[in-house]
Amino acid sequence: MLIKRKSIEQAESSRRPARKPKFAPVTLSEQDGVRYLHFGTEWVQGAMRLRKPDWPELEYAQQMMAWMLFIDAPRAIAQLGLGAGTLTKFCYRQFPEATVTAVELNESVIGICASMFKLPDSDDRLSVLPADAMDFVHDPANHGAFDVLQCDLYDATARGPVLDTPEFYQACHDCLHEGGIMTVNLFGDHPSFSKNIKAMKFAFGHVICLPEVHDGNVVALCFRDRPQLDKAALEAMAVQIVAATKLPAKSWVKGIFSTD
Repeated sequence: MLIKRKSIEQAESSRRPARKPKFAPVTLSEQDGVRYLHFGTEWVQGAMRLRKPDWPELEYAQQMMAWMLFIDAPRAIAQLGLGAGTLTKFCYRQFPEATVTAVELNESVIGICASMFKLPDSDDRLSVLPADAMDFVHDPANHGAFDVLQCDLYDATARGPVLDTPEFYQACHDCLHEGGIMTVNLFGDHPSFSKNIKAMKFAFGHVICLPEVHDGNVVALCFRDRPQLDKAALEAMAVQIVAATKLPAKSWVKGIFSTD
């Protein structure tokens, strides 16, 4: 499945005075038992299998969980860009000891996730914030507050992340606790890819890209601190992840060592 993306909703909030952003319409489609989220185009922004609403249906979403190879008991997780709520729901169910914060600029997306994608109500562990991801990562209250950031910031034109500057990624780095990891969904067949990788490497101690999926999506793992890449230890962790979640963690290890 081709899953492309880019930015119409807001053109880099850091470069322009604050104004009310324009949003593309939030639309839905269904096929073969899977409900898809769109922003008024054919490009998929998220998916949910109706019989398994908490399962990450799309392979790139599964890869966004590859930080689990390195962090087995996160305390605080943040999702930048809610999409269909896939990663937010999975983390909320899978890590009952962790707080989960989702940041989404478009309140219509939050509403559709609650009504059509089974996003749970906010509680003492789950917060869904109608906010700008740029403002969120620059807020000093969030610095050093998270073990994990998951970044999937696309909109209707579908060509690359909405926020992609070195300053943005540095602020993301600052939000991570020691040993923290950020995963980012990129589009490998677009000029934005190299720009994002360069900006990530400016901000983070180490960056690894997993193999491309969906004919375009590439997930990058951004480590606050350079990790020790022990293949045997990661393979052992992958076995545990597969047993506990059925996520394809063994393929993540292969990807890390084929691209590093």
